[in-house]
Amino acid sequence: MVPIDGSPDDTICAIATPVGEGGIGIIRISGPNAADIASKVARLRTSESLGALPTHTLHLADIVSFPHPEPAGGVSQAMTREHIIDEGLVVYMKGPRSFTAEDVVEFHCHGSTTVLRRVCESCIAAGARLAQPGEFTKRAFLNGRLDLSQAEAVLDTIKAKSEFALAIAHRQLRGDLGRYVQELRTALLSLLARIEAGIDFSDEDISFVTRGEIRTSLEAIANQIQQVLDTAQTGRALRDGIRVVLAGPPNVGKSSLLNSLIRDNRAIVTDVPGTTRDLIEEAVIWNGLPITLVDTAGLRETVDVVEQEGIKRSKDAQAQGDLTLQVVDAVEVQKTGVPAFVFPLLEAKHLVVLNKIDVLTPVAMQSFCHDLEERLRQRILPVSTKTGEGLEELKTAITSRFLTESFESNDGVVITNVRHRVALDQAITAIKLTLSSIERDAQIELLSVDLRDAADALGEIIGSVTPDDVLERIFSDFCIGK
Repeated sequence: MVPIDGSPDDTICAIATPVGEGGIGIIRISGPNAADIASKVARLRTSESLGALPTHTLHLADIVSFPHPEPAGGVSQAMTREHIIDEGLVVYMKGPRSFTAEDVVEFHCHGSTTVLRRVCESCIAAGARLAQPGEFTKRAFLNGRLDLSQAEAVLDTIKAKSEFALAIAHRQLRGDLGRYVQELRTALLSLLARIEAGIDFSDEDISFVTRGEIRTSLEAIANQIQQVLDTAQTGRALRDGIRVVLAGPPNVGKSSLLNSLIRDNRAIVTDVPGTTRDLIEEAVIWNGLPITLVDTAGLRETVDVVEQEGIKRSKDAQAQGDLTLQVVDAVEVQKTGVPAFVFPLLEAKHLVVLNKIDVLTPVAMQSFCHDLEERLRQRILPVSTKTGEGLEELKTAITSRFLTESFESNDGVVITNVRHRVALDQAITAIKLTLSSIERDAQIELLSVDLRDAADALGEIIGSVTPDDVLERIFSDFCIGK
């Protein structure tokens, strides 16, 4: 396996810090010729050779253009001021004690876009190749510095939207998931070896493992895999966040509810039906869960073409959202009467929010919610955007849909990646096929085939068994420079 569009013998470079102005910007070079290329671009103030410096130490240097312009007539061979791009610090990290396990040089310059671009261009002119997206991390994986789950955790760390998501990414970056999966895979391969040894010595009537022992071992492994799979919904929500859509007829208080939940007057609130025409999105974090709240146009029949487009977007947002808050006006329900009120068809991902309960008496409220509970057979969440009553309970109801009560970011392995979940599903399916074959007293050769599939599925998570197209897809999501 080789890096995308290049050779492992190439020396690559890229800007490693985000686009834009900043106090410091970093250009990274990695590969067999990193020190030679960097020496053409950096002039150490001590006049020493870069390759002769102690590794992993910072040194002040002038960073210059390459190729170097010819000196003007009458000017000494010393580099003139206009040929210096910037002054900064240079660090040489000799492999394998580096992120990529190759020779690495970094220039720490001023964070000007122009400075960083010119330094990177000079490195390329001196013999480096511009790195592909994720190629530094990919080299770390290919060189055995990281397993594939750790490499993916690098991106998760960069994109973490909450403290929980960052804690999970750090655990995976330290190798917790990789070690857990490797232990399961080793157990499967050990079992497979004993089965295949029995096949090899079948003529001599020698058995290395009984079917009962195989069953017991596989049931234990399947249980461990299932425990990890049970964290997938929580992990995905913490990694990617969820979208919560506020929906319902006009003037039920959706925009007021959005403003109350984010504690800001983000959405325009009026008594005029159809005020909200487009989607309004706001990001919040509750209990460590990143949430995007989406206010939508009220659903009703209208001839206004702009409002019709808003209603269409509202329906699209509900279809794509993770949870819909179906907002209902308590005043309108009370006027019509619970038995006669026409509610929309509700799906499993809907919560009913009964707004404007501040106009109801406590006795009426209790009877009212009981009648609604019987009618809808699901939890009704009474709130008042005017008094704030019920808002904290609503937040808890939303987060509890995606976070288990016992979840702790520092306790156990958590699955956040769809690729990992699919691989674990494939592994447990193959194990169940093996168990079924044991129950049917199938030929021992059939057991080894399914067990090999299970072990390969686990191997895909850590990169022991991973096709090149999968690697390309994974690392193409990275930014250039990481």
